[in-house]
Amino acid sequence: MSKVPDGFHRVRGHIRRNPKPRSAKRMSGWMIAGLLAGAWLWGQVFGFGASAVPTPAADPKPAVSAQTED
Repeated sequence: MSKVPDGFHRVRGHIRRNPKPRSAKRMSGWMIAGLLAGAWLWGQVFGFGASAVPTPAADPKPAVSAQTED
């Protein structure tokens, strides 16, 4: 058998690279989707601003003038 180089190990007759330690775990796709869904739901329930839709006027004027009978 041949010598395995540094940074590798033998598995069932094959040479494989040694695993590297993970310093920081990445966010999964499901975690990102859950965060986006949570932000959307928060916006639906509580809203993001004071008022996104302006309030209608107290005395709206009709677009077409009303016909008056004389």
